[in-house]
Amino acid sequence: MDAIKLYKSLGAWVEVTTLVIPTLNDTEEEFRGIAEFIKSVGVDIPWHISQFYPAYKLTNLPPTPVTTLREARGIGLDVGLRYVYEGNVPGEGGENTYCYRCGELLIRRYGFQILENKIRDSRCPSCGARIDGIL
Repeated sequence: MDAIKLYKSLGAWVEVTTLVIPTLNDTEEEFRGIAEFIKSVGVDIPWHISQFYPAYKLTNLPPTPVTTLREARGIGLDVGLRYVYEGNVPGEGGENTYCYRCGELLIRRYGFQILENKIRDSRCPSCGARIDGIL
C-alpha cells in the first residue's frame, strides 16, 4: 500500500489488481476497504478484480464466481472509482472501459484484445470528459 502511494506521488501510472479467492478475500467488507483505499490515493487508478482458478497448491477451492466479481466491481464504482474491471472472464462485459461522466462505452475488449477504441485526444467523444491513462 505504501508503494502504491509512493508511485502515485512520483507521477507513475498505477493500476491495482486483486485476485479474488473464494472464502479467503471475497467479502463485501474487504472489497469496500480496497476500493476506499484506492480512492484515497486517486479515483483515476484502475482496479482489476480477477477471477481465481484452482491451481498448484490451492486446488481445494472453486473458481471465483462471476457474480462475486460483479459485486466487487459494483462496490468499486459505488465508492467512486472511475475504472473498475473484471479480469480473467473474457466476454462478460466487465472488461470494457466506460466514461465515468456519461457512461459511454469507450473501449470494447475481449480478453486482452481491443475491439474498439472511441477515445480521441484523451477525451470521451460523447461528453468531452478527460479520460485518464497512458495513450
